[in-house]
Amino acid sequence: MSLVIYIAVMAGVTYLIRMIPFAAFRRQIKSRFFRSFLYYVPYAVLTAMTIPAIFYSTGSMATAAFGTAVAVVLAYFDMPLIAVALAASAAAFAAGLAIPFFS
Repeated sequence: MSLVIYIAVMAGVTYLIRMIPFAAFRRQIKSRFFRSFLYYVPYAVLTAMTIPAIFYSTGSMATAAFGTAVAVVLAYFDMPLIAVALAASAAAFAAGLAIPFFS
């Protein structure tokens, strides 16, 4: 029974989060600054959630930094997302294999 209550509360909260902006802003937002701000919020939130996960996922700051550097370079050159993800993972893995040999 408690599982049903948890799901109902979660559904209600999710609905409210999505419904409140529609209720609060009935007409189109004219402010150029506010529209620009709202445009970049999803990217900022995604970055804020992803960057810490990147640097704590490998257990070594060096391997995470190397994988991130590879990802940034490939993304700069407009490579597909799957290629960036696979290359960054491979680079972090290779750096993790190579670091003990250089220590």
